[in-house]
Amino acid sequence: MNYKGVIFDLDGVICFTDKYHYQAWKKMADDIGVYFDEKINNRLRGVSRMASLDIILERSEKLYTQVEKDILADQKNELYKKLLHQMTPADLSDEVKSTMDELKNRGCRLALGSSSKNAKLILERLGLGEYFDAVSDGTNITHSKPNPEVFLKAAEFLDLDPKDCLVVEDAIAGIDAALAGGFHSAGIGEAAVHEKVDYSLHTFADLLSI
Repeated sequence: MNYKGVIFDLDGVICFTDKYHYQAWKKMADDIGVYFDEKINNRLRGVSRMASLDIILERSEKLYTQVEKDILADQKNELYKKLLHQMTPADLSDEVKSTMDELKNRGCRLALGSSSKNAKLILERLGLGEYFDAVSDGTNITHSKPNPEVFLKAAEFLDLDPKDCLVVEDAIAGIDAALAGGFHSAGIGEAAVHEKVDYSLHTFADLLSI
């Protein structure tokens, strides 16, 4: 590993909270009578909360004001946070933890780059509250991916240049954000087939071979 820093997306990379997002959005959509299924949910991956809500409301016959949208987004988030409390350190795989530990042992600085405003809560639930050298999340950015802001902030917090950092992402929008910010990238899941990704990972532990 020739990078001084590694910046990880959270959901779909370090852990998987998709089911909780889906359950919360589904409950919100059902309450307002808007059709929502897992296919639509797939469009929300790597997208901010308000942008996700706009996607869901595409099927609504009602036009919502910004105030009403804010209320719906807050309702969803409260449902989601309640569901997150079901998470425990057991939701962090041994492969992910041991790989990150080895990167640390090799002298890499580790950061989180997540658009989620609940990132710190999730890290606490996983037992990673003080683990990362820096955390950049939805509380310190104004633009979500594919804007590179969250990664640029993470690099800034690490006091590193983007070219010296590797971004690890599972979403296409995340790889686009890494490219836009001047970072090298490693993709896992759907991001592994991004045409411009630097490294395609079959498993999280493949990071150790870079």
